[in-house]
Amino acid sequence: MPKKFYPSKKSLRKIFRKKHAFRIATSSFWFVVGFFIAALLLGGILIAIFQYRYQGKVIPGVFIGNTYVGGKTEEEVKELFNTRNKEFEKSLFVLTLDDFVATISARDLKIGYDSNLIAEQAESLGKSNNILSNIYLILSSYTYGTFLKQSHTFDPVILNTTLADLDKKVYTEPVDALFTVENKRVVAFRQSSEGKTIDYDALIKKVSEKQEEVIQNKNSKIIGIKIPVKILKPQVTTEKANTLGIVEEIGQGNSQFQHSIQNRVYNISLAASRINGVLVAPNETFSFAQALGDISKYTGYKEAYVIKDGKTILGDGGGVCQVSTTLFRAILNAGLPITERHAHAYRVGYYEQDSPPGLDATVFVPNIDLKFKNDTGAYILIQSYVDPTNLTLRFTLYGKRDNREVTITKPVITNQSPPPPPRYQDDPTLPKGEVRQVDFEAPGAKATFWRTVTKNGNVIISENYISNYAPWQSVFLKGTKE
Repeated sequence: MPKKFYPSKKSLRKIFRKKHAFRIATSSFWFVVGFFIAALLLGGILIAIFQYRYQGKVIPGVFIGNTYVGGKTEEEVKELFNTRNKEFEKSLFVLTLDDFVATISARDLKIGYDSNLIAEQAESLGKSNNILSNIYLILSSYTYGTFLKQSHTFDPVILNTTLADLDKKVYTEPVDALFTVENKRVVAFRQSSEGKTIDYDALIKKVSEKQEEVIQNKNSKIIGIKIPVKILKPQVTTEKANTLGIVEEIGQGNSQFQHSIQNRVYNISLAASRINGVLVAPNETFSFAQALGDISKYTGYKEAYVIKDGKTILGDGGGVCQVSTTLFRAILNAGLPITERHAHAYRVGYYEQDSPPGLDATVFVPNIDLKFKNDTGAYILIQSYVDPTNLTLRFTLYGKRDNREVTITKPVITNQSPPPPPRYQDDPTLPKGEVRQVDFEAPGAKATFWRTVTKNGNVIISENYISNYAPWQSVFLKGTKE
């Protein structure tokens, strides 16, 4: 028979200790679990009692900003901040832009405490579905206090309504450049221009920045805000529209021709149109006579009054000197070197309607000319603008500025002499008995002015222009047409 095996006392003790340790560990685990469950149940019961106690009320220890609201109902909190809103709702925002003024109250902008949101957030604190979170918030509020942010309201919609009419006046649509060249001449040109509109985003930001200042001030306050304007950029700038280096305006000349007869107005418009669009290349010398070409009835000009041999007579192209005079002024203002210019023999009333004497330029194709040199390093475009209603003419030169600064002195008038008596001339084109003045008396005089052009601080042109005018009489036309 096999021998029976009996464990030793030492082995039995080890087995006993292991079983005992297991029983202790198992008992401890269930004790902890039981304790935790009991604690949760107890905590849940306490929270339930607490929530019932503060149902519809803010738990203790809660502040809105620096205002204690613990124990208050949601309606009481709401009423508290509604009352505070009334303290500053009469504060005014004065919005200005140039001569426009608009006044909007804080109440209209609905600036103030968001009493509904504040009351709702305060009352719901510690009352969520998360028991652990509720316990933490309640204990934290009791111990340290819970500080909630003061939520504010601001409704910018009324800004759009109030400024709608102003926006219509301010709004300018950006204009894309137009530049079309045919046969070395610009046949379609439009300079790009920026647009503008009220910058509502920036305005809302400005009002928002002042919101806290209004709320913190218990008394009514007046706050001034300048309405911001936003620049709208064109998609195609003048610089992008061409490859000739033409970027911007470099000079402008203007004149008026009130009291001109119809044919003179026609000739001015025709001559200006033939100069319009001319391109002057770098280092090229522009000739007015060459650009204009022949002046006669065969090239489209009508008869108008011209000064010839000391008399006012009908001649082809009367009025062309209005065009050369206006272009001369643009060239002067652009700071370009003028290589040829001639003053009229007499002072002409047309050229002194908006200018002192001495700023005219006569031409008599092909002998007497007006010339200038393009020394800017870029192309120059000549553009003319005739207003046949207001009887004005403008020349604008476009190119690229090179830091030139132009100074032109006011003409000094000397050696004046009185005009002769008025002259009356028969005119078969006017009805009999009608009298029309076509020239205005002007004393003889010497007009002198100086022009200085600097570039980067250095003088590049320094010159004087002297114009000697013989005295000139008034000229009246008497109608003889039956």
